[in-house]
Amino acid sequence: MQGLGNDFVVLDGRETPIEPSPAQVRAIADRHRGVGCDQLAILRAPADSADIAVLFHNADGAAVGACGNATRCVAALAMDERRTAEATVATPSGPVHCRRTADGLISADMGLPSADWREIPLARAVDTLALPVDCDGLPAPVGVGVGNPHMVFFVENAEAVDLLRLGPVLEHHPLFPERTNVEMCQILTTDRLRMRVWERGAGITQACGTGACAAVVAANRRGLCGRRVTVALDGGDLDIAIADTGRVWMTGPVATAFQGVLDPSLLARG
Repeated sequence: MQGLGNDFVVLDGRETPIEPSPAQVRAIADRHRGVGCDQLAILRAPADSADIAVLFHNADGAAVGACGNATRCVAALAMDERRTAEATVATPSGPVHCRRTADGLISADMGLPSADWREIPLARAVDTLALPVDCDGLPAPVGVGVGNPHMVFFVENAEAVDLLRLGPVLEHHPLFPERTNVEMCQILTTDRLRMRVWERGAGITQACGTGACAAVVAANRRGLCGRRVTVALDGGDLDIAIADTGRVWMTGPVATAFQGVLDPSLLARG
């Protein structure tokens, strides 16, 4: 499945639990020798009041707590199975309520973002509105937690930043003990911004849902935009809205590319 080109292999482990090793995740995510994806999503039988549960792994094999676009994809699966327009997805970062809009897009309530250095998390107490990050003359970024850590830069021209070179350096910045996602953002208008993203464990991706949420939250904190913003990503547009409660809603398309069965020889390589 994919949301704006941010693509996922979704494994159904609801009847038989699936616990791939990091090497097996990397084998599946390999775009030349495996299926190829940015993240792996593993469905689980839901607990409590959720309709479906999911675990996430980045392409490098590491487990992660949140993936916004993958959550929207999984929610769409649950809605199709249940023939409803709403679904609650249990994720490692907590339940995410989703709904299908009248025009077929999937909206997800990504919850309350965090500006607290301990919750992002950061290695020490700093001003999260202007992180002490010195890299290639870039302006001080904003730190945001959206179930995973983000470092958001505001630049004059997002296209001009050498994200392929700087992304790996910033992902492993010592201020972020769990590594970080990196967003390069250009304010176009008060209700539209351009964003390019380097995802930890995946590299440059076509889109990042939590990254888009983090970018709008960071821009709003700095007074650069309003509470409803369209984020223009390499793969298309995501609509982000900050509710009066502070909760962030993300809306965009999802699609299924194909369904199939993994050949055992692929997992054997892990």
